[in-house]
Order: sequence, then structure tokens, then C-alpha cells
Amino acid sequence: MATPIKQADPTENGFLASLESRSKQPNPFLRAMALRPDALKDFIPFYAALMGPGSVDRRTKAMLYLATSYANQCAFCIAANLPGARKAGLTEDELRRLENWKDDGFSPAERAAIRYARELTRTARAQTAREEMFQHYTHEQMVEITLVVAMANFTNRFNNGLEILP
Repeated sequence: MATPIKQADPTENGFLASLESRSKQPNPFLRAMALRPDALKDFIPFYAALMGPGSVDRRTKAMLYLATSYANQCAFCIAANLPGARKAGLTEDELRRLENWKDDGFSPAERAAIRYARELTRTARAQTAREEMFQHYTHEQMVEITLVVAMANFTNRFNNGLEILP
């Protein structure tokens, strides 16, 4: 069995304690990142800027975060993002399709974005899927979508690398 990563104690980190008081439950991702307090303090507003309101709707962002997390098999990110995806309007059928690497049943723009997220995750370039994206999204939206996929890859690798589980 792998050695579990130490987690910061919220009684010794006021910022972590304030984050957990809002969610009303311990968060092993935040507790691990809090071992580098400045990184955690910078991460939260950056994450909020990417996942909050922008030129891409919440549903699309949630869909892409999950498509990426399924591609990386990140159990923590999948579990953490399913409730928000449901709240953003993804149906149980759509969630199953994402989990099973299916993109039928989604709009042409959503299919292009799902393919882009998966290809970017697998190859770090997404040359094939990127061109299709320009048929559906503005340059601003392309940047936002790429940032969401990059953030998902970051958190997936952080959690998988440290074996942080839900």
C-alpha cells in the first residue's frame, strides 16, 4: 500500500479552515495543497476565475471537466464534479455517455469540445480537434475552454499523483 500524503490541519491554517467551513466537510485535495499555503491561496481565485462566469456556459465547463477527469481516471475529480455537473444541467444519460467515452447525444458544438478535451488530455496538442472547434467557438471561448481542460488536467494529476481519493 502506498504511503498516504500528509494533509494540513485546518486548525493550523485559517484559510483552509475558512474554505472547509463553507463546504461543511473536510476536503483532502485542499488539505494536501495547504501544505503549500501560498499555492492554495493563489489556486482558489484562479480556479474561480476559470470555472466561474465567462464566455463559456457552466454546463459546457462541467462537461469538459468531467470528460477530462474520465480520460485521466481521476476518481477524486469525478466525484467532486458530478454534483455540479448535474446542477449545471447534465442529465444522467449524458453523464454516463461521458464516462463511457461516447459523444453521441450531445450537440455538434459539445461533441467538438468533448473531442478537443480528450485529445488535448491525451496528446497535449489537440491538432485534429482544434480545427473543428473554430466552427463552433470564438477565439475567446477557445481560450476559456482550453483553460478549463488545463485546470482539469492539473487537478487530475495532483490528485492521481498524490493518490488523493474521494
